[in-house]
Amino acid sequence: MPTYFFYCRDKPDSRDLRKEIVEEHWGFMDTYADRMVARGPTLADDGETPTGSMHMVELPDAEAARVFAYEEPYAKAGVFDDIIVRRWRNALGRTMWDFEGDPENNQRFLLIGHGRPDMTEERDSLLEAHREYFIDGGYMPRFVERGPLYNDDESEWVGSAMLIEFPDRGAVEEMLAEEPYCKAGLYTSVDIHRWRFGGRH
Repeated sequence: MPTYFFYCRDKPDSRDLRKEIVEEHWGFMDTYADRMVARGPTLADDGETPTGSMHMVELPDAEAARVFAYEEPYAKAGVFDDIIVRRWRNALGRTMWDFEGDPENNQRFLLIGHGRPDMTEERDSLLEAHREYFIDGGYMPRFVERGPLYNDDESEWVGSAMLIEFPDRGAVEEMLAEEPYCKAGLYTSVDIHRWRFGGRH
């Protein structure tokens, strides 16, 4: 079954509305529990204030992805400024619940690399170097999830989405500085968001 990546960026001052309907949000997500790969809010630098919502979910097709994105209670209530929906490939073949990590001594981050148009061939030529960089640099144990983003039929690479654990934002930026896709200019930009595991607490 295909996997889809969703990132929904909050409108300013939507925190109170989030709180009001959080139970509705969780109830909606409960219906997808057996298909959820990863989920959780992105956060401001204070590590507390929500700035958006991220989900990686196995869904049968684009229509099911549309329902997930736009029929969700936060979306229907107007919490979000914009919604990104992309096909995503689960490079690690696991869910976030398989990752233990060390949250007491690290922060977690969502990285969204926005691919430049028509970079599929160049990306493919750098794929092995990209993988080896993460292995040789000792980064692999830090990944919660990682994988490429694609267009609807997976014929074109459009970026990357990764969840990773690091001591701080500076360590993330240091990793990205020498990463082969970044060095080759495959991305128009890479968004770095604080992130935490989502779900009922």
